[in-house]
Amino acid sequence: MATAAKRPKQVAAGGSPAEDGSADALSGFLDWCETVGLELSPKVYVSKEGTVSDYGLLAREDLQIGEVLFTIPRAVLLSQHTTSIRSLLEKDQASLESQSGWVPLLLALLHEYTASNSHWRPYFSLWPDFSSMDHPMFWPEEERMRLLQGTGILEAVDKDLANIQLEYTSIILPFMESHLDLFDPKLHTPELYQRLVAFVMAYRRWLWRSHFSVPSEVARRPLAVTDPSFQEPLDEEDEDEKEPNPPMMVPMADILNHVANHNANLEYSLECLKMVTTQPIGKGQEIFNTYGQMANWQLMHMYGFAEPYPGNTDDTADIQMVTVRRAALQGASTEAERQLVSEQWDFLCQLEMVGEEGAFVIGWEEVLTEEELSMTLKVLCMAAEEFKEFKEHEGWEEDTEDEESFTLSNETIPRLKASWKKLLHDSALLTLQSYSSDLKAEQDLLNDKVAYGKLSQREQQALQVRYGQKRILHQLLELAS
Repeated sequence: MATAAKRPKQVAAGGSPAEDGSADALSGFLDWCETVGLELSPKVYVSKEGTVSDYGLLAREDLQIGEVLFTIPRAVLLSQHTTSIRSLLEKDQASLESQSGWVPLLLALLHEYTASNSHWRPYFSLWPDFSSMDHPMFWPEEERMRLLQGTGILEAVDKDLANIQLEYTSIILPFMESHLDLFDPKLHTPELYQRLVAFVMAYRRWLWRSHFSVPSEVARRPLAVTDPSFQEPLDEEDEDEKEPNPPMMVPMADILNHVANHNANLEYSLECLKMVTTQPIGKGQEIFNTYGQMANWQLMHMYGFAEPYPGNTDDTADIQMVTVRRAALQGASTEAERQLVSEQWDFLCQLEMVGEEGAFVIGWEEVLTEEELSMTLKVLCMAAEEFKEFKEHEGWEEDTEDEESFTLSNETIPRLKASWKKLLHDSALLTLQSYSSDLKAEQDLLNDKVAYGKLSQREQQALQVRYGQKRILHQLLELAS
């Protein structure tokens, strides 16, 4: 099994409902589960002992594939539809619309988390203390720059912080000021709102990359995340027609830690949600859910941790779309050739294959955005006459048997046209130059256990992110050489 990971262990500090007596908090939570009909199998138990991080779920005895570990009635889920202020949220629904779609849930959390009589109070008692959350958005800007340059996390965090501030000032604060009988802006502050956003990012289920961090032009890679706070997946026939289901918090499910090669999965029915084993699990072993096929930069950005190399088989490296344009312009030797590249790029934008803020996603075995990258390489490597004819046909042409359209994998990349490989190679080189250190220095640091052990937790996690990305990019260099 790949190396297990989750959010780093939290150090208790003031302000958390779980501050006093974790044993009492766990006991109270389990009593509450029994009261609300959340059924926990006698074959498993919740503990901090023997887990990779904080609370986890462990097997009390051997488990086989398909065993139900716990069943959660839908009434237990915390959402805009189950909160005590649901009628108010429904009444003001139009004024709470946002790009993220999270505002109703976050208002529900702001209210329930600070209400002493909340139905979910025992559930909150197991939440980590917000002041100890260590997402990169809470790091000093200088430290983010030093440790995460080139990874894509810097840009994601900047967008998060800007959008959090915008939503709070334009939607959350006006709503609270209209309902001062339920909300107090001095208690429900921007700081608390930011912590709740980070918490929801770390515990929610999201079918596509987070609104807070990825622009619309980014390559569209589904993540199929099975995270405890979730947007329930739509039926396949509804995916293109309906808006995503709103996110919710799912008690008990958020206790499970993460690993790419997980051994349990959350299943849905009309009446309840069930956590079911997907692999045999031995007595005493920890039970892992998965947050989905997520690269280390995504795990670091949204959860505050990365899987140690080579544990994350879903790791990826991004090549910014504009970096490929830059590589093509660098390869142009005349003004006419540079003008051609600009016209080709504009045409790709019209085809919606590229964007100023998008990225091509490179995995260990294949390019995950192969259609977009293949078309980009094809168009940018066309001679003037070929491009003119291609443009006249609006990007349509008959497929040829010898051209492996939209197939970019470790097997096919070495067989690409020389011009395609050169552009891909140059783009990978430019991407590697965006980091503040090279692969060898980081490999030496990882191999030196003493030196690695002296690094702070942030430094270790950031190193794992950078190293995995650079390994993927160097592999691409070899394939395209």
